[in-house]
Amino acid sequence: LASRISGMLKVTKPTGESSMRFYNNSHPYYCGIDLHARLLYVCIIDSKGEVVAHKKIAASKDDLLLILEPYIGNVIVGVECMHCWYWVSDWCAELGIDFILGHALYMKAIHGGKTKNDKVDSFKIATLLRGGNFPIAYDYPSEMRAARDLLRRRMKIVRHGAMLKGHVVNTNSQYNLPATELNLKNISARQKLREQYQDPIVQRNIDLDMALLDCYAKELAQVEWFIEKQAKNHNPVYLELLKTVPGIGKILSLTILYEIGDISRFESVQKFASYSRLVKCKAESAGKTYGTNGNKIGNAHLKWAFSEAAVLYLRGNDKARNYLNRLQKRMSKAKALSALAHKLGRCVYFMLKNKTVFDEQRFLKG
Repeated sequence: LASRISGMLKVTKPTGESSMRFYNNSHPYYCGIDLHARLLYVCIIDSKGEVVAHKKIAASKDDLLLILEPYIGNVIVGVECMHCWYWVSDWCAELGIDFILGHALYMKAIHGGKTKNDKVDSFKIATLLRGGNFPIAYDYPSEMRAARDLLRRRMKIVRHGAMLKGHVVNTNSQYNLPATELNLKNISARQKLREQYQDPIVQRNIDLDMALLDCYAKELAQVEWFIEKQAKNHNPVYLELLKTVPGIGKILSLTILYEIGDISRFESVQKFASYSRLVKCKAESAGKTYGTNGNKIGNAHLKWAFSEAAVLYLRGNDKARNYLNRLQKRMSKAKALSALAHKLGRCVYFMLKNKTVFDEQRFLKG
């Protein structure tokens, strides 16, 4: 495996990114866009803070070009991270326009104002850019963006499938029937449930669940194969490295790969752990601690992936269980599992950063 990875490294060149919390570069003009699905409110200010353009337009590339064209080469465009920012980012990249994506949760100046409308919001975005107070979110590379979205879509469908299985359990409880021992992942088990209930209406309710599960099982298998094929084209090195960690299989490795994108965008392991929601920040004031803060800021998908990896890493692994027992002498089991997930996250960061495979002896040391 090491030789295969070494061969891949000769053709794979990671792209670097300067990571900063706020955008503070200077430009002659600053453009803030309040972005919606069907319309945009565009505000352009100069370096002195004077408004040179402030207009509502349709969400159209032609209309946006018409208002930005006199300033191309001298303007930075900033938008808040919303569901429809993809096309603006790609359009700016095509025309060579500087583009920056704003972190929605950090943009308190927009959401906390007394007066809030599209015109005011666009002006605030432009002003934050000019003042060096514009919080940066990651402008995810367009070539991997669709695959990441497909993987997230798969996760939602899997969770809905789990709800359907839970409905079978609840139905048994409603009619005081014994709990089913069937594994509904198997098509034969789902077929047996089609003759489980005497009441035809109840049976029809369960048949609906089974029909959806049959469809999900077929489609998800194809989607997983498709995404893995794309991952081998996008970043085969990361994929191979991640699979060397016991407990990280196909789905977890794909999730980690696509949620990270490029590991070089994280300047330190601390920033990576924070982004992955593996650490909690203390809320302090006047020397007093008020619990934790910002627990929901970061990537929920990475948090899930490393939490799952920690549990799966313990399966059939006596060395890992002994390590967890040592942690439990100092903390509760829940905190010990969180600490193990944190340790796995740090390990993955250095593995991808240094292009090395998983070393369990070194991992469990200390």
